Amino acid sequence: MPEKKTIERARRDKREGKAPTTQAGEFVREEVEHIRKGRHGARSAAQAIATRTKGPAERSEAARKAARTRARHESGD
Repeated sequence: MPEKKTIERARRDKREGKAPTTQAGEFVREEVEHIRKGRHGARSAAQAIATRTKGPAERSEAARKAARTRARHESGD
């Protein structure tokens, strides 16, 4: 789930009439920040962005399992 400030930045970009790619760039920026802070299990920024932008049907079983593991880890279980 995107952070509230990221959604607000994307909405601001939309109000200012910026391109949809600029609006989406806010979410990519958030993913890169998560990698830098160690919150993401991806090996690289490109991997995190690719995983985030793909729908669940496009992900491999290994990627789905990794996402479940990360979700459990982040929730504190």
